[in-house]
Amino acid sequence: MQNSEIIWELVDAKRQPFEALSDRVWGMPEIAYTEYRSVGEHIAMLKEQGFRITENVAGIPTAVMGEGGEGGPVIAILGEYDALPGLSQEANIAEPKPVEAGGHGHGCGHNMLGSAALLAATAVKDWLAKTGRPGRVRYFGCPAEEGGAAKAFMVRAGAFDDVDVAISWHPSSMTKVDDAMSLANTRMDFQFTGRASHAAAAPHLGRSALDAVELMNVGVNYMREHMPSDARIHYAYLDAGGIAPNVVQASAKVRYAIRARDLAGMLELNERVKKIAEGAALMTETAVSISIMSAVSNMLGNTPLEDAMFKNIDRLGPVPFDAADKAYAAKIQATLGPADILNDYRKTGIAPRENTPLCDFVVPQGTRGVPMIGSTDVADVSWKVPTIQARVATHAIGTPGHSWQITAQGKAPAAHKGMVHAAKIMAATAVDVISDETLLARAKKDHQERVTRTPYVCPIPADVKPPIKPRPAAAA
Repeated sequence: MQNSEIIWELVDAKRQPFEALSDRVWGMPEIAYTEYRSVGEHIAMLKEQGFRITENVAGIPTAVMGEGGEGGPVIAILGEYDALPGLSQEANIAEPKPVEAGGHGHGCGHNMLGSAALLAATAVKDWLAKTGRPGRVRYFGCPAEEGGAAKAFMVRAGAFDDVDVAISWHPSSMTKVDDAMSLANTRMDFQFTGRASHAAAAPHLGRSALDAVELMNVGVNYMREHMPSDARIHYAYLDAGGIAPNVVQASAKVRYAIRARDLAGMLELNERVKKIAEGAALMTETAVSISIMSAVSNMLGNTPLEDAMFKNIDRLGPVPFDAADKAYAAKIQATLGPADILNDYRKTGIAPRENTPLCDFVVPQGTRGVPMIGSTDVADVSWKVPTIQARVATHAIGTPGHSWQITAQGKAPAAHKGMVHAAKIMAATAVDVISDETLLARAKKDHQERVTRTPYVCPIPADVKPPIKPRPAAAA
């Protein structure tokens, strides 16, 4: 029996408690740096499975690490469990219906992401014990992937200094080795301060911070014509000054997300946006203070690990969805437009398939579609150690990320099947690295060649600390 088959049996032996863990986390959605209940569930499972546990990793109370095994190479398996604001949604239906109006929801599937990663780490720990082979597996429970850059803070703090390889996955509509592409991303706050006055009786005495924010936005919008086409800039008002139009607003705050294909390009755009903010302050005779909230790098690939992971995906085959799974996925697809479904195929690089609500195939290795790229803090881990990710089908083809439809599908039987499938892929890849010294050596050589060309510099300034949130009373 091959190693991959043994490890798959070990995953299957414990799938049910981890499916239940995923469902529990789905039912307690917590956003960046507030995941106290979710990390508590993961810590309880780590204890139950016999891991050596380190809490408060990198000084972050919602980050945890569990280790199993002795000696040998160290394999990190990365999990997440943060939710998104405003995506509360009842499960297993095909219409928008919040559990709580305005509440949070797992609209990116991180309830499954962390549970499957911990299941994979548990299987690897059990395999190490069963075989007596030297090696260590570490499960990293990572908060705040959605805009909080926790892994970048963890890398900066040295959490991965003695790790040999890192493995992760993400819920998806397709099953494949993840393309090693992501945008470097900075989240930067601009606080404008002016002078309040009566907007009718003494407008000349006022200096509007709100005007400054609006002028900044206009300036950045004009800049879009003169920046790389694959860069992205978005903004959101954090403070628009107030609701009284007869007051000249003395305070206003806007948050910008600035993205580029690589770190150097992002840092250049950051400076251009700062100059526009300073110009807006100059025009309005206000003051502006600029602070970085978080930042992440662009993702580095690793060809030997990508090849090893694809072999396991190919051997395992597609996620074993049944007729009931496909029927529910078809109902979800009915809430989407043709463009949503076509978009998934375009970015994957394969021809659309008729009557295929769920991915019942494996995307061939090397297939490339139209790049549609987001950002992730896994990227900073990839600059520190050789890193590999899978995408595994858990929801209907065409489902937009960060949507109520993702939340709705997060507890479905198809989601359970997909997350167990992902655990098998990650665990088998970890076993390959531990068992094959040449694979580990090739992965490290590939990584070293990439970082030698462009050494890693953490994109978060040294004086910026994780924006820790206090433990809510409900999580105490």
